[in-house]
Amino acid sequence: MTLAAEGAAAGGLGAEDLRALVGGLDGAMRELGRTHERLHAEVARLQSELAEANRQLSRSRELAALGEMAAGIAHEVRNPLASIELYAQMLVEDLADRPEQQSIGERIRRAVADLDAVVRDVLLFAREMRVRPEPVEAEVVVARAIAACDGILSRCRCAVHVHAAAEPMRLEADALLLAQAFANVVRNAAEIMAEHGTADPRIEIGIDARRVRLGAGQRVRCVIVSMRDHGPGIPPEVVHRMFNPFFTTRPTGTGLGLAIVQRIVDAHGGLIAVSSAPGGGALVEFRLPESVRPVRRGRSGRDSSMCREAAEQES
Repeated sequence: MTLAAEGAAAGGLGAEDLRALVGGLDGAMRELGRTHERLHAEVARLQSELAEANRQLSRSRELAALGEMAAGIAHEVRNPLASIELYAQMLVEDLADRPEQQSIGERIRRAVADLDAVVRDVLLFAREMRVRPEPVEAEVVVARAIAACDGILSRCRCAVHVHAAAEPMRLEADALLLAQAFANVVRNAAEIMAEHGTADPRIEIGIDARRVRLGAGQRVRCVIVSMRDHGPGIPPEVVHRMFNPFFTTRPTGTGLGLAIVQRIVDAHGGLIAVSSAPGGGALVEFRLPESVRPVRRGRSGRDSSMCREAAEQES
């Protein structure tokens, strides 16, 4: 150290200067270490997002193929269904004087109507989702969805309470499609609470706005429509599958209602976050950009912005 100090002195640097130089180098090394850690974390995040995007692209292709196959089958099924309905109608008319036999024809007609509803769901899921955006208030769309569910809400004795922000939440959206998506979630929540005998069946709907991150993109201002029920909640293993086409935990239904909901929100460039609500029940949150963000995909595909994982990346 003495020799180093003498050398430094000979070069014009004193001991204090040397300590300052060493301290500066030490600080620079620590900053370089922190920068390296930040870059490493950023690389890991980008790699994760790339892997997720590749997974979603693969899934989109699979769902596109599934949608095309389902549409083909649905069209093939619809033709004989129309014939069965026609013959059942003729049977009902011919048996007008024999009520017991006529009731068989009526049961056939009801069964055909049920099958036709399944075919309509399949075709709706398979067709290309075309959004016709226009300026609309979120509260108006929510009111339209609730009105469409009047029948099931009355049968299930389910109350709906809407909590809207003081100022109107406006966005560009296809009001008819969004109302259908909201109505499907409300209807599903009401039916589940009725099936489980929920003591206080009600749905709380909140309408607000905030900036959120959509997928791997930047934060954008979104209208947030949250729907919370007071039913049994959603098991973790179901959360990851509930928007998959043809998946259902119920004894009836096609399992396409929520898949159609996701396609509608996807077509608006938004996302859905699903979780169990604090205190019980399920919480479904629609995050919709104030202006439509076009998304390119296969006919029945999903974009990565719709992932629940992406919703959880918000910070």
